[in-house]
Amino acid sequence: MVQYNFKKITVVPNGKDFVDIILSRTQRKTPTVVHKGYAISRLRQFYMRKVKYTQQNFHEKLSTIIDEFPRLDDIHPFYGDLLHVLYNKDHYKLALGQINTARNLISKIAKDYVKLLKYGDSLYRCKCLKVAALGRMCTVIKRIAPSLAYLEQIRQHMARLPSIDPNTRTILICGYPNVGKSSFINKITRADVDVQPYAFTTKSLFVGHTDYKYLRYQVIDTPGILDRPFEDRNIIEMCSITALAHLRAAVLFFLDISGSCGYSIAQQAALFHSIKSLFLNKPLIIVCNKTDLQPLEGISEEDKKLVMEMKAEAMKTVIGQGGESMDDLGVLLTMSTLTEEGVIAVKNAACERLLDQRVELKMKSKKINDCLNRFHVAIPKPRDQKERPPCIPQAVLEAKAKEAAEKEKRKTERDLEDENGGAGVYSASLKKNYILANDEWKEDIMPEIMDGHNVYDFIDPDILHRLEELEQEDGLRQAEEDDDDFEIDGKELTPEEQKALAEIRKKKSLLIQQHRVKKSTAESRPIVPRKFDKDRRFTTERMGRQLSSLGLDPTLAINRARSQSRGRKRVRSPDRGADDVVDMDVDTPNKKLRIRSRSRSRSKSRPPGEVVPGEGFKDSTQKIKAVKLAKKSAKKRNKDARRGEADRVIPTLKPKHLFSGKRSTGKTDRR
Repeated sequence: MVQYNFKKITVVPNGKDFVDIILSRTQRKTPTVVHKGYAISRLRQFYMRKVKYTQQNFHEKLSTIIDEFPRLDDIHPFYGDLLHVLYNKDHYKLALGQINTARNLISKIAKDYVKLLKYGDSLYRCKCLKVAALGRMCTVIKRIAPSLAYLEQIRQHMARLPSIDPNTRTILICGYPNVGKSSFINKITRADVDVQPYAFTTKSLFVGHTDYKYLRYQVIDTPGILDRPFEDRNIIEMCSITALAHLRAAVLFFLDISGSCGYSIAQQAALFHSIKSLFLNKPLIIVCNKTDLQPLEGISEEDKKLVMEMKAEAMKTVIGQGGESMDDLGVLLTMSTLTEEGVIAVKNAACERLLDQRVELKMKSKKINDCLNRFHVAIPKPRDQKERPPCIPQAVLEAKAKEAAEKEKRKTERDLEDENGGAGVYSASLKKNYILANDEWKEDIMPEIMDGHNVYDFIDPDILHRLEELEQEDGLRQAEEDDDDFEIDGKELTPEEQKALAEIRKKKSLLIQQHRVKKSTAESRPIVPRKFDKDRRFTTERMGRQLSSLGLDPTLAINRARSQSRGRKRVRSPDRGADDVVDMDVDTPNKKLRIRSRSRSRSKSRPPGEVVPGEGFKDSTQKIKAVKLAKKSAKKRNKDARRGEADRVIPTLKPKHLFSGKRSTGKTDRR
């Protein structure tokens, strides 16, 4: 798991954007309406809130920047030196220090101006103090704008750095430029490093991953290193030096024995001896690359002597790990990335050396004592001199032999195709797997038309017999269906059966009649509108006669039915309208009476002082007094419910279209 993920660092805004973000947030998140009529304590609180909120936002943003950027003293030395090489740690610390100073200054400014706002004596003075406080905070931010821009550049570059875990199993590739380092990492991992025929194609560290013995190894491709003094090396070379110095890894020093890289073996050997102090306590393998152009045996004696000296230096790392001096097989290896000869052998040797070293270090550590007491390796001791070889049943051996023989004998269609001329010549037979009584019939050609007749018409010799059986079966099914439709008419029954049938039919008819009567009762019958009851069968007179025949008094039922029946709209009675229509004669016809009383059909509105029964008032005077008291008590609450300072509505007291422009001739009342 990677411990350092620089891709999650938050974006650092520039000075102008920083100020815009904070001030717009202050405007959105705090009240915006204030009037000079407010109490002075309310005015002070309004502006103190804005100053404090702005300071808190600045503090949060700046704290996020300081906390998310890595501290060079707290992270792994590899990353600390790498950041120093890339960005110069003095400038880096200076920029973060300026951010921290700005954060403290903004907190001090807010504290001072809040103290002054506590003694503001008017809205104008409080507002001026607020403007001054926010202005000084923004000035501080603008002064650190170069530091913010520098940190944003660093953040973008750090996000592009590869994710290197300094503590995992690592293979490090180093050497002169253009000796085949990037080609090797492309061969053994899924990395895609650019490969070109000129020096310094790789300008930074590249990471790939490979597997060996079910373990994951990270492979790091470093830029090429030139043989020159330490002070003269550039940033690209210093990245390689940093990785060699701080990563606990297996080192592959690549050597181009063909000389096609532009550097001789003597120059590459001089580089090896100048940086060999970085190889201490690390498994070191010297890899002679490009053997397809020049084999190792074909180099000159001087060059071979230089290679042997490098091999002797590499052997010291084996002895330092506790190995034997005779074990030199995994120290000097040859390969060619073009033909891929020896590539896997180099990878396996490096992984094996690194794995042995890590296991040995763990065995020497104190932690191993805590683990050893949990393990117990049981080694059985022989009880006698008798040999007891493993016993495998004969049936299992025969089954395995048979399976192996079948696997060898069986030929696939692809094998047959290759043997018989390949694709386009060989055609697979679909008939050879037919299951027939005789295998010789498989390839027979089946005729379709013979002597002018269709062969399929004569395939089944018993077709007429089967057709006759089918017709008989259909006849039997038809007879069964006719029997099912038969209805008893009573002619073939005995007298006792006929009597029982008559009783059944009589009982069935009685049940049907009872059901019909039950359905026709008044409860289940829907109410018939009068326009459909033209025969006037459903009347109260009829209901009275039916109830009387049952011995019941129909008076109450008839009165109830009449009271609940819907009639036409009521006509205002003459006695009710006597007060309203004074000049009405008693002999006025009903039609005229309705016309004259139509204007009074709407109910009259009740005056506010009128007492309604149930309200609890003695008279109208008492009710009017109670209404006045209720309105008076609600007046103060209604005043307090006016629009507040957080409603964010700034009314236009003087609309511009009414108070600007030249007056023309005509009326000016609207102004």
